[in-house]
Amino acid sequence: MNRFKISLLALVASLSVATMGASIDHIQNYSAEYGGNPAQQGAINMGSTVYFNPAGLMRLENGTYFVGGVQYAFGDQNMTADGRDFSTNLSSPIPNFALYKKTDDGAYFWTMGGIAGGAELGYEDSIPLILSGFDFNKLLSNTEIKGSNMYAQTTLGKAFNLTDKWSASFAIRGIYGKRTLKADTDFNGIPGISKPGSASIDSEREAFGFGGQFGLNYAPNDKLNIGFRYDTKVNLKFKTDSDIKDSTDILFGVGVSDALLGLYPVYKDGEKIRRDLPAIAALGASYKVTNQWTTFIGGNYYFNEAATMDRIGKTSVDYKNGWEVSVGSEYWFTNQIAWLVGFNYADTGAPDKSFAATEYALNSTMLGTGVKYKPNETMEWTVAFNHYIYDTRTVNDIKYEKEISSIGVNFVKKF
Repeated sequence: MNRFKISLLALVASLSVATMGASIDHIQNYSAEYGGNPAQQGAINMGSTVYFNPAGLMRLENGTYFVGGVQYAFGDQNMTADGRDFSTNLSSPIPNFALYKKTDDGAYFWTMGGIAGGAELGYEDSIPLILSGFDFNKLLSNTEIKGSNMYAQTTLGKAFNLTDKWSASFAIRGIYGKRTLKADTDFNGIPGISKPGSASIDSEREAFGFGGQFGLNYAPNDKLNIGFRYDTKVNLKFKTDSDIKDSTDILFGVGVSDALLGLYPVYKDGEKIRRDLPAIAALGASYKVTNQWTTFIGGNYYFNEAATMDRIGKTSVDYKNGWEVSVGSEYWFTNQIAWLVGFNYADTGAPDKSFAATEYALNSTMLGTGVKYKPNETMEWTVAFNHYIYDTRTVNDIKYEKEISSIGVNFVKKF
């Protein structure tokens, strides 16, 4: 009986897909420039410093800057079990906006955009439901699953000089998270035991939280710049609002929804359960080899172990800390046109236990490139493309794969 419940539970497991990033939920696509060169932690530029190295704003020229852009992520996710493929396409826009004013006395900055989560996914032909060699999809039909996991942030802060070489920043950040799940299936019944029926769930989980951000920037000379940023953990207590309909009776009055809610109470109406956004420590450097060529290196460390993620009593997934490392290059052919190129490797820290149906975080390698166009001293455009190569992983006889790319455009205007 318990095994049967577990197999049905997998049908409606959480769709928590981080489109890109090394944390379980975090993404790093704060600007399109990241797509061409992901090593932005120690960069000094008009379009991305405000997101990745805000203390470095004090190294820019005085003025008021507006930044706006959007990235479009697309690709597919695929699970293979017992020779059958279960796949879905994904597509998601990721917008970003920033406004900041830099003077000799300091810089005030505001940003808004995506910070975690990813695209909405829809599986129109079920997901793997194989247990002890038996395919429980044979008992179900017309199974459709849709889910999304999206987080938005807004950050307000100030940067200021400590010395002629050191600058610092601090900010407060507000986070809104929304996780949705819709699932519909028909239960075919078990001859001589139970009758056919149908079940559906329409679940929405929402949370608000606040955190802090702190930064340091060190520029020992005109060539080298080093940036550091720490984003605190954000406590998020998700409240669930669910509409569940169930006319199934598998055995002894137990329906499909009973199996779900008995093992995953996060979907119970009115349930309040934390799923925090982990803290991040980011460190990077940029070095101007020549007046035209600048190289970059950077890394992020995600404190997943210190975050509470969907803990039910004493039961939770023991995530490991995640990390990633990036390198990049920017070369200006002329005063107006530059070429960007970059590389990133990410280790998510996700254990096998966290791989539940469509929720799986795979290690990845990212390759990116892009072009900057600066028609004058007060305006800049960036167009970038990147592609993620994900590791393949097999857990409990289910093979998990992903393939994701994104293209983005960014605009900066200085007043």
